[in-house]
Amino acid sequence: MAPARAAVRHLPRAPRAVVGSNVPRREGLEKLTGRALYVADLDVPGAWWGVTVRSPHARARILSIERDLGADGARAVVVTAEDLLRAGRDNVVHLIADDQPFLAHRSVEHAEEAVALVAAPTREEAERAAARVRVRYEPLEPVLDFERAETIHKTCAIDKGDVAAAFAGAARVVEGTYRVGHQEHAYIEPNGMVAWPRIDGVRLVRGSLQCPFYVHAALTRLFGEPAEAIRVAQTSTGGGFGGKEDYPDLVAGHAALLADACGRPVRLLYDRAEDMVATTKRHPGRIVHRTALDAEGRLLGMDVEVLLDGGAYVTLSPVVLSRAVIHAAGPYRCANVRIRGRVVKTNTPPNGAFRGFGVPQVAFALERHLDRVARAAGLDRVELRRRNLLADGETTATGQAVIDAGASRQALDAALKRSRFAATARAHARFNRRHAHLRRGLGLACFFHGSGFTGNGEIRLASEVALELLEGGRVRVLAAATEIGQGTRTVFAQIVAQVLGLPYEAVETVDPDTALVPDSGPTVASRTVPIVGRILADAARELDAVLARRVGRPPGRPWTRRDFAGAAALHLDAGGERRVTARFSNPSGQRFDETRYVGDAYAAYAWAAAVAEVEVDLTSFETRVLRVVAAQDIGRAIHPRLAAGQLEGGLTQAVGWALFEEVVARDGRMANGQLTNYILPTAIETPPIELVVLERPFAHGPFGAKGIGELPMDGGAPAVVNAIADALEIDLDRLPATPERIAAAWLAARPERRRA
Repeated sequence: MAPARAAVRHLPRAPRAVVGSNVPRREGLEKLTGRALYVADLDVPGAWWGVTVRSPHARARILSIERDLGADGARAVVVTAEDLLRAGRDNVVHLIADDQPFLAHRSVEHAEEAVALVAAPTREEAERAAARVRVRYEPLEPVLDFERAETIHKTCAIDKGDVAAAFAGAARVVEGTYRVGHQEHAYIEPNGMVAWPRIDGVRLVRGSLQCPFYVHAALTRLFGEPAEAIRVAQTSTGGGFGGKEDYPDLVAGHAALLADACGRPVRLLYDRAEDMVATTKRHPGRIVHRTALDAEGRLLGMDVEVLLDGGAYVTLSPVVLSRAVIHAAGPYRCANVRIRGRVVKTNTPPNGAFRGFGVPQVAFALERHLDRVARAAGLDRVELRRRNLLADGETTATGQAVIDAGASRQALDAALKRSRFAATARAHARFNRRHAHLRRGLGLACFFHGSGFTGNGEIRLASEVALELLEGGRVRVLAAATEIGQGTRTVFAQIVAQVLGLPYEAVETVDPDTALVPDSGPTVASRTVPIVGRILADAARELDAVLARRVGRPPGRPWTRRDFAGAAALHLDAGGERRVTARFSNPSGQRFDETRYVGDAYAAYAWAAAVAEVEVDLTSFETRVLRVVAAQDIGRAIHPRLAAGQLEGGLTQAVGWALFEEVVARDGRMANGQLTNYILPTAIETPPIELVVLERPFAHGPFGAKGIGELPMDGGAPAVVNAIADALEIDLDRLPATPERIAAAWLAARPERRRA
């Protein structure tokens, strides 16, 4: 994989700046040397192994469950929904809607749904015992096509201006329908949990997860126990991408139920095949656009219908849909907007959060549609976008006036300049004239992404963090935000060190444990740095003020390590509190009407543009991505190298979704649930990526930072597919753009070739 070449414009730094520097990654040495303990590495004396009995049917009644365990019976335990009911357990996974059971009771709603749990002293014994659990089903007719589904999980609506009048007065109306498929998270470490039975009144679960307090809430509900009786601790986690936001609730509940049943610790570790077929995916969708233009190619009206496949249970579909509809009109100026969104139930495994959750689907549809609009209007695709991009102070689809929207135009100009867009397009035209079986093309996409929870979510969550004074003038960060590969621990230490003026090494970070850290909310929604990082900066300022008062000096001046250690020792010796806490305070004054979807959907948006170059082989219709150039406004790069890694990784993931990654389903089950036939981009398929990192500081983020993890996922796929369409002069309306789909579009555009 070619390294990203990042052009980062740094803001002025204070003396001894830590923020903006590429300090050593906090957990990097542990991972490099193998000392980091993942859940499968835990040494748990006496632990049994757990396995899950799953339904082979997409929809069925459960007639009976028989436990004929044979010779393994004396050394195995089985748990079913009936056992939960007899024990007074609440058989529901607590999240947004209480519709998903921990274990199916009387019916199953999707293939691979958990029907029973088995534990035994070894994995082999557990698997043999599970094979002897006999479940009798009465299969029922499933709903597998989400475009025909009738049961609705959630609806959303946005109305701005007078759409009917806009279409009535339009010079031109352009319509288009676009479809996207599932995407598998393919994190490097499958799901896994270890649970212990209650010891001294406390139930402990450790494992691979993104959101420890989500797991904590689910276990509290399941067992009906007080919060202090449940303890959830994160182990080193090999990636998540949203796939470990809510699904670990289910795995943790299963492990804890088995630990209760056998009275021993239980390991429940998925292998890759089980993880792929049973866990959540990106929501498939169909997005329909009707766009009204005036004679100059300005957007008069946008009418958008978003339909998503939620799968069998609600899980996180409401928040995925809400973000999708809010971003469906893109970073464009339009006075008249109508957006309708639905997420429906099918008898397939539930879909959930995935990097960008909802935005990549609608960004693909919009950016493909705008290329179609440009052709219909006789406009250059760049000029169409430039003419309609939001400017500072203009309003989004929800009516939010965004003060930094001009970054969208800045990103577009930077991406065009770095890619030498016009010159490259001319070079491609010459190349195509010289080559009979190869075609090159250039694609463009503009996109944006809101940082933090949608609407009033951050206000309701009221996240809290703490800083703990340690001996020797050290400080420990206490927050629930997890390190899943993105650099959370490093960036948090940088923020605290910078506020206090301390060396980076003086700030410690730990993996979260709900018994030790306050609830700073989940590690999702591009909120870790702009939201939790901001609260940590507030806590550091409060700690600075406390210690400054103790020694009689003005706050706000950088400390030397010696002076800080002396003040901390004086404070602790005088009986002062070791911990300083801070809560979310809504510094931007964000307000949102969640009934009408009007107002400030997000405190800040990150803005971007991407250009992709591709080469298509007309003999095989395989696509090679030659280069991706992306300009992205992220407010401020706390750690430039980690920021570039996030941006490059997101773009690579988007290329995979654009070209290769297709979940093949048969009778509601994933048929290609192995990494041998679910195709991911390797280093060979990953193109050179050039980054232009723009820094327009967000006033309420720590040192100006916004969220960046999801932004690059949003625009990579439409840029690549737009480039394929440009190369072959065809219309593509579906992801992934496989060779078969490209060939079909090529032949459809050339009837004479189809007849030949």
